[in-house]
Amino acid sequence: MSKRFMFEKPMGMRDTLPEHYEKKKTVVEGMCSTMQSWGYRMIGTPTVEYSDTIGRVSAIEEQQLFTLMDRDGHSLVLRPDMTSPIARVASSKLAKERLPLRLAYEENVFRAQQREGGRPAEFTQVGVELIGDKTFAADAEIIAIADEALRAVGLRSFKFLLGHIGFVKAFFRANLDTAEQVDALLRALYEKNLVGYGEAVESFQLQVAKEERLRQFLHLRGGEDLFQRAESLIQTEEERNALGDVHTMFAHLKDYQVEATVKLDLTLVSHMTYYTGLLFEVYAGDVGAPIGNGGRYNQLVRQFGTQHAATGFAIRVDHLLEALPAPNPLSTPYGVLFDDESRTEAVEQAKKIRSTNQRVILQHVAGVEELTAFFGACARVIDMRKGGNE
Repeated sequence: MSKRFMFEKPMGMRDTLPEHYEKKKTVVEGMCSTMQSWGYRMIGTPTVEYSDTIGRVSAIEEQQLFTLMDRDGHSLVLRPDMTSPIARVASSKLAKERLPLRLAYEENVFRAQQREGGRPAEFTQVGVELIGDKTFAADAEIIAIADEALRAVGLRSFKFLLGHIGFVKAFFRANLDTAEQVDALLRALYEKNLVGYGEAVESFQLQVAKEERLRQFLHLRGGEDLFQRAESLIQTEEERNALGDVHTMFAHLKDYQVEATVKLDLTLVSHMTYYTGLLFEVYAGDVGAPIGNGGRYNQLVRQFGTQHAATGFAIRVDHLLEALPAPNPLSTPYGVLFDDESRTEAVEQAKKIRSTNQRVILQHVAGVEELTAFFGACARVIDMRKGGNE
């Protein structure tokens, strides 16, 4: 193994430099403030969890998990998402609290990368989980909060894609012959590989009517006119019920007046395999990946021993920051320059300026290699040295 350079970082890890840190902090605080205004309480979970609990139920592929071993030989993982740990807490320490639980978070998660590719292995998620409410009102509330939180931090142009994983699976089961064929088309949709989807459909050698329905399925995207087009393709009660869920959900979204930001997409699938019904992704600007996603996951909490329906969303802060306009630069700080004789007065002067919400650099003259650079970094310098001046 070659020796690491002194400045190397593990694959996928990033430093957060001051300007980016300030922008991220402002965005995270703005979103958390919005979520709390809807009655959600902030929660945190450990960075490290057990592999046979969170690692097993997280829906993140095993090769993306950061695994390690504790001193007792237990297999551990760095948390790959926040939904699974919160489901664990809801089923244990919060099990006796009155339902529904409204919980919010802002935490870093970890997913190992096979190659750098510009993708972070550690990133921040901000989101909410609504546990113990199985109604469409809960699903609509989740999207309404996400919409408001994104607007609160300055995002103006974004779109929700709303689908239903139950509809996709029911449609495929009605038109395909084997579970393997269903899995193949689900994978093609997840990878957004429409060419591969078409080639797979052709290779299955299905009845002409089934093959045509599967090709028409790819066009089930758009506005409310989509419901009529979908009705003409479905055959089973399972498909009809799932389509009805989407229709009902869209009506609820109108109550929140967010339907203008929602586009229906009945072909939508997710890598998060615990979704059981309605699901959505959020896209913005020129970002080449979703800035967030969410949906209904009625089975996940039950894996921890409680029979609670649940729904939620997570926003990827790094993707959101790409979509936001450049922030206003921080105000240039004041500078207070002092020597040993003027130290006490300088400290009091700096405190006085900070009390007016101004940023202040308090600098001992002996620590400045080049006074010209210090003066250039400050909007105004107050020289507290004996004989000094502003």
